[in-house]
Amino acid sequence: MRELDAKEITDNIKEMCIEANLTLSEDMRDAIDKAERDETSPLGKRVLGQLQENLKVAKEDRIPICQDTGMAVVFIEIGQDVHINGNLEEAINEGVRLGYTEGYLRKSVVRHPLDRVNTGDNTPAIIHYSIVPGEEVKITIAPKGFGSENMSKVCMLKPADGVEGVKKAVIEAVAAAGPNACPPLVVGVGIGGTFEKCALLAKKALTRSFDKRPSDKMIKDLEDELLEKINKSGLGPAGLGGSVTALKVNIETYPTHIAGLPVAINMCCHVNRHVTRSI
Repeated sequence: MRELDAKEITDNIKEMCIEANLTLSEDMRDAIDKAERDETSPLGKRVLGQLQENLKVAKEDRIPICQDTGMAVVFIEIGQDVHINGNLEEAINEGVRLGYTEGYLRKSVVRHPLDRVNTGDNTPAIIHYSIVPGEEVKITIAPKGFGSENMSKVCMLKPADGVEGVKKAVIEAVAAAGPNACPPLVVGVGIGGTFEKCALLAKKALTRSFDKRPSDKMIKDLEDELLEKINKSGLGPAGLGGSVTALKVNIETYPTHIAGLPVAINMCCHVNRHVTRSI
C-alpha cells in the first residue's frame, strides 16, 4: 500500500490550474496552426492568426489565454493501492484556491446559483472520482469557460433515432451555438449511459488528445463525418465565415438501456484547456 500525503495533491493541482490557463496543450496548438493553413476565408485566416498571436503573448508574458479562466473541472483516478493521508476533497479544492489566487486568475464561481455571491477563490471545483488498479493518482485539470459551456446540450433520443439522430443532434447543437461558443470549436460528444452519464462522457471527451483516436471504427468514422459536416456549415472562426468551424469532434460511448439513446454535446471554444499529471 502506497502512502500519499494530500498536500502533494494540493501542490500539483495549484501548479496545474496555472499551467492550464497560461498554455494550451501541444495538440491544441498544432490544431490551430493547421486550421490557419487550411482556412479558405481571408477573414477566417486572419482570426486564426490572431489566436496564434494571443497564444504566443500569453505564454511569453505569463498571462491567461482567455479572460474567462473557467470553473475548475477535475478528473481524478485513484489507484486502489494508494492510501491518501488527509481529506482528498479539501486537498483538491485547496489546490484550486491557491492556483487561482497565486496565479492571479479570474474567480468566476458563485456560492449559490440564485444569490450569485462570488466565493472569491474559484472554489468549489467540479470533481469526478474514479477508482482504478495500481498505486498512482492521475489528475486531469480542465478549466471550463461558460461562453461555450452555456451552448452545450443533452438530448434523450429514442433508439429508433439511431446514428442519424445522433448526427442531427450534434449538427443542430453546433448551429444553434453559432458564434456564442467562440469557434473554432472542439466538440465533445457522449453517447449512451443515462442522462447524467452521457454529459460526463461529453465533458471527458474534450480532454482526449487529438492524436488518440477511438478503436471502434464506427465511432472513428462518425467523428470524421461530423467534423466534415460541421466545417461545411460555413460558420467559420469567430462565426465570421470560413471553412474551419471545428478543430475536432471527440466521441465517448457507454452501454445504455434498451429503451434509450442519450446524447450529450459539450461545446468548447478554441481554448480547450486540459493538463494531466500522474503522481
